[in-house]
Amino acid sequence: MTTSRTTLRPPQHQFDPRVKPWWRTQIAIATAVLALPLAVLGILIAPARIWLLGPAAAIAVIGLASLATLPVWWHRVHRWEVTDTAVYTLTGYFWRTWRIAPMSRIQTVDTTQGPLQRSFGLSTLVVTTASSAGEIKLEGLEQDQAAALAERLTELTDATPGDAT
Repeated sequence: MTTSRTTLRPPQHQFDPRVKPWWRTQIAIATAVLALPLAVLGILIAPARIWLLGPAAAIAVIGLASLATLPVWWHRVHRWEVTDTAVYTLTGYFWRTWRIAPMSRIQTVDTTQGPLQRSFGLSTLVVTTASSAGEIKLEGLEQDQAAALAERLTELTDATPGDAT
């Protein structure tokens, strides 16, 4: 967390490995929400069976393939880092988004945690900046690490001259 100036470079840290099962659970829930109603209706409505069970099966196959591949890929690609001068993130799969938020532009720092994240011991650090690009989210940090980063960012922004407007 110590760099003397803000420079364009890849962030160094991967997210906690527990983020992969969290992402898998999110994909499984989304797949089930889409496929199960179609499957149930396909079973109950005989004349529409092929029109309902076909898409349900396709959604299930795509969901299972996504469960197996996407979380591993996302974990390799997504990066983050906090230095004394900026917050760096690198996200995206095909279209990469590389964000750097200088400390002088940070307005608020929050940690959030939904019930699913909590069950995996993860949190999201949300850094709101004075930027039209919006907030920076570090999703999938270990709970204590997210709290420590929020505290560190608060100290750094307090000590950084400038105005986040």
